[in-house]
Amino acid sequence: MKTAISLPDRLYRSGDRLAKRLGVSRSELYARALAEFLAKHQSDQITQRLNAVYAAEDSQLDPAFSKAQLEALPRESW
Repeated sequence: MKTAISLPDRLYRSGDRLAKRLGVSRSELYARALAEFLAKHQSDQITQRLNAVYAAEDSQLDPAFSKAQLEALPRESW
């Protein structure tokens, strides 16, 4: 899909130089940059959803499990 965007001159020139150095078109460079940006924020969104789920759940261990864990560990002298 074709689109038009406005960029500050300095950013445009930097992008143009990088595209030439990488041997890709500006369009390819911008597409890659947008894909990477979206992937990063997709991960952020997943983390936010997981945080919301776990915030609603009680995270304390059942006292019986805590006791069993402590009893399963060998005693060590420090």
